[in-house]
Amino acid sequence: MSADSPPVDPTAVAVDVRRGDPTPEELAALMAVVSESYASEAAATVVEDTAERTAWSISQRGLRAPLPRDVGWGRFIG
Repeated sequence: MSADSPPVDPTAVAVDVRRGDPTPEELAALMAVVSESYASEAAATVVEDTAERTAWSISQRGLRAPLPRDVGWGRFIG
């Protein structure tokens, strides 16, 4: 595992082999790859902080787009 990834509890992961007969080395390689992938994904996850949002900020809408000034009166050009 990389130095900046959080530690992964190896007892929290279970693997059910449905077919075949993998060797202990193959299972260990699988667990290493899956654990590293999970740890890097968990480290990159960002959760939006909603504690600072008020009811006012949630209900407000964005501004509308400005009116096109190149179109003449009544949308008729010519």
